[in-house]
Amino acid sequence: MRPMARFPALLREAHAASGLSYRQLGDAAFVSRSHVHNIATGKRVPDRRFAEAVDIALGADGRLVAAFEADEAERLEEAATRKTLAASLAASRDLIDLAEMDLDQIHAGVAETAVDYLSTAPGPMLHRTNALRTDVLGRLRDHRHGVNERKDLLVAAGRLSGVLAYAALDLGDPHAALEHARAGARCAQAAGDLELLMWVRGTQSLIARFNGDYGVALDYVRDGLQYAGEVPGTGKARLLSGEAQCLANLGDSVGANRTLDAAERAHEAVRQPDSLAGLFEFSHTKRLYYSGSSLIWLEGGADAQRAERDALAAITSWQQMPPEQRSLDDERLAHVYVATARVQLGDIEGAAEVMRPILTLPPEAQISWINKRAGRVASMLSAPEYATSTAATELRDAITGLEEAPAR
Repeated sequence: MRPMARFPALLREAHAASGLSYRQLGDAAFVSRSHVHNIATGKRVPDRRFAEAVDIALGADGRLVAAFEADEAERLEEAATRKTLAASLAASRDLIDLAEMDLDQIHAGVAETAVDYLSTAPGPMLHRTNALRTDVLGRLRDHRHGVNERKDLLVAAGRLSGVLAYAALDLGDPHAALEHARAGARCAQAAGDLELLMWVRGTQSLIARFNGDYGVALDYVRDGLQYAGEVPGTGKARLLSGEAQCLANLGDSVGANRTLDAAERAHEAVRQPDSLAGLFEFSHTKRLYYSGSSLIWLEGGADAQRAERDALAAITSWQQMPPEQRSLDDERLAHVYVATARVQLGDIEGAAEVMRPILTLPPEAQISWINKRAGRVASMLSAPEYATSTAATELRDAITGLEEAPAR
């Protein structure tokens, strides 16, 4: 999220209407002309004294002070999130060391956290999950546990680390996400829980794909698939869908489509549910979403048509679910994937239509994935063939105007 976004814009607007120079405005606020300019362009953060002074000088009737207060509250919230992210990362490093020791009693609520993550912003989930795991670490250090609880508690600790990995990645910090995932893998290995280990490998592959390391991402997938015959649930379908994303990004249309078909068969073959719901299960809707998010990386044509169809089907499926079951971030990303496919197919008006709800998202809802993928749509619209297209220019400019993702 771009910090202090309201105040500079309102300051520029009020200044332009006032007829005052920056020097005159600086004199009124007892600062230099360059200081005013740097605040107006977002290069420096104002203090309250400055906000009050320019509010009076420009006759803003308290609007500038209100904008300052809103931006300041947002800045403080972001600082708290960054602090929590750092604290949770330190806890993951502790878990990496503690996973080989006796791990004991864990706080209740892991299952609820896994489900709530789907419909809750990652910032609040980061705070909540970190608080839960901090309690776990305290219990571990104090050896406050029963004799026969070790395996179950290792699994719960690993799952909490997995939730933190997702939150860190959604907050735009793949390095922290990898450490959290590594902690989850160590807990899974220590507990001998192949279902959790398989899930963690899928998450590590997801992080590698975020970083563009598709070879590494494939390695994680294939390591996880070795356990597919031994565990219940949808883990195999999830890993195969991740493999399809890798193959598509590496330009292998035949391999990507074949693997997506295999993921569909794996999903249909599931007879025993995942041990935990929410973030730890791979639904039919999520599989359709993965299809769309994979095939948009190819050359268009039939791949773009399948991507559009499957991503639209995922959106429709999510919209029919109760709010607590909808994965809002994925649903929003599916809009971006449909838009990408439509640009590949030359349907700029259709792309603009499906992007409309994304372009009006509040900054706190713009997770790093959304900005990353929407930026690709904007780049596609900058191609020479769209140079004279008003619709392409308007959509590109609207995407470019999106707030930067929160530092998450």
